[in-house]
Amino acid sequence: MMNNSVFNPEQQQKEISSKIVAGLERISEVFKVLLWEKAKKVGLSPIQIQILIFIAFHKQELCNVSHLAKEFNISKPTVSDAIKVLDRKEMILKDFSSPDSRSYTIHLSALGKKIVAETNDFAEPLKAQIDTIGSNELENVFKTLGELIYKLNRNGILTVQRTCYGCTYYQKNKKTDYCNLLKKELFNEDIRLDCPEFEERV
Repeated sequence: MMNNSVFNPEQQQKEISSKIVAGLERISEVFKVLLWEKAKKVGLSPIQIQILIFIAFHKQELCNVSHLAKEFNISKPTVSDAIKVLDRKEMILKDFSSPDSRSYTIHLSALGKKIVAETNDFAEPLKAQIDTIGSNELENVFKTLGELIYKLNRNGILTVQRTCYGCTYYQKNKKTDYCNLLKKELFNEDIRLDCPEFEERV
C-alpha cells in the first residue's frame, strides 16, 4: 500500500496525477511560510490573519463564526478563540443586530483594517512567479483549478466553494458556459473562483 503513496517518488514517476498532487502539497507549504512571516511581524497567528483578510473582502452574512469555521475547515471553538483574541486586541467589532440573538457578524475596526493593509499582500511572492508564466498556460491551469475545486466540493472534501460551476446561475450550453445572472456567455477568464453573487445550486 505504501508503494502507491503519492509521496513516494517512484509512484510519482508512474503517473502524472501523483506528481501534480505532490506539487500542490509543495505549493500549500508556500502559503504556510508566507503567512507565518506576516504573522510574526504583526503578533497574530496565521488563522487570525486569514480571518481578518476574509472579513475585509467578503459580504457580512459570511462573516460569522459558523461560516468562518466552514471556510477554513476548522472547528467553531477554534474560530471563537481566534475571534476572542482579535476582539481583545480591538481589531474587530461584533454586530449583534441579527434576529438570532445568539449569533453575530464581525466587522473590522480601524486597527483591523490597518492590519489587513499590512498583511493582505502575503501571497505576492507567489503571484510574482505565476505572472512570469505565459497567458495560454495560465488559462489552462486556471480552468483545471476551477474544475478541481468544484469536484472536491461535490465530493465533500472541500466544504466551501463559490466558483461558477456550483452556482445556481451557472448553465452549461453544449460547449459554452453561461451566467443567468449576468445574462452573458462566460469565457474561461470570466469564470470566478470566489464570486460575490454566488448562490449554491441545490
